Amino acid sequence: MAEAQFKVFRGEGAKGELFEFPVEVTEGMVVLDAVQQIQSRHANDLAVRWNCRAGKCGSCSAEVNGKPRLMCMTRMDELSLDVPVLIEPMRGFPHMKDLVTDVSRNYEINKKIRPLTPKPRETDGTYRMQQEDIERIQEFHKCIECFLCQNVCHVIRDHSVKEFAGPRFLIRIASLAMHPLDTLNRLKELKDVFGLGYCNITKCCTEVCPEDIKITDNGIIPLKERVAGAFYDPLAWLWKNLTSNSKKIPEIKLIIQQFSRFCLT
Repeated sequence: MAEAQFKVFRGEGAKGELFEFPVEVTEGMVVLDAVQQIQSRHANDLAVRWNCRAGKCGSCSAEVNGKPRLMCMTRMDELSLDVPVLIEPMRGFPHMKDLVTDVSRNYEINKKIRPLTPKPRETDGTYRMQQEDIERIQEFHKCIECFLCQNVCHVIRDHSVKEFAGPRFLIRIASLAMHPLDTLNRLKELKDVFGLGYCNITKCCTEVCPEDIKITDNGIIPLKERVAGAFYDPLAWLWKNLTSNSKKIPEIKLIIQQFSRFCLT
C-alpha cells in the first residue's frame, strides 16, 4: 500500500490556505476516495460536494494539480505521487468553503434562455425530423452541468465578463437553435444578451469536458457563423433593409453608389 501527500485548500470566503494530509493509496482509487479519506480521518468538517461517484452528476468538480477535473473520474494512478497532489476549488466561481464554490450564477443564466418552441404538428398529429438533424444535437444533450467549461473559460475566469453566458449555456442554446422543430430566432439574443462575441475560440472548454463534447467546433463556431451572417454580412444587411423598409431605399442606393466608386478607384 502506497502513501501519498495531499495539499487541500481549506478556508471560507476570501480567506484560506493549503493544508497537507497523508493518504493511503489502494488499487483503483480515485481522487474523490482520497478526499473522503481525508474527511473521515483528518478533517471531519471538510466541505466537498459529491453525489453519484460515476461521472454523471457533475457535483465533484475541482482543480486537481491546477486542472479542472471531476474528482470521481480522476484515477490516482494517473497522477505522480512523487510530489503532493494539489486539490483546490474551482477558481472561476465565488468561493464558499473549502472545496465548495457558489455556482448559482449559472442557474440565473439558464433562466434567461427561452425554451423550445416547436412548430405545429403534421396533419397526422406527429412531428417529422431528419435523422441527421437529430444526431447533430444529441451530442449537446450529454452535458452533465459539471461547469468545468465555465470554470476554465478565461472570459469568465480572468476577465469576469458578466455579459458572457459561458460555454455551457452557449451549448444549450445551440441545442435549441439547431433543433429541427424550434421556430424561434435566437441570433439577436446570442449577440446582445449572451455575449457570444466575447468567445475567441481557445477551445479550453472542449479540452476539460468529461463528456468529450466538441463545444467549440460543433456548437460555438456554427453559432458565430450564423450571427455573423445575420448581422455583419453586408449583402444580408442590404437585402434585409430592402425588404423590410421601403423608405430606406434612396439611402441604400446612395451607399451602393459610394461603394461602387470606392471599388473602381
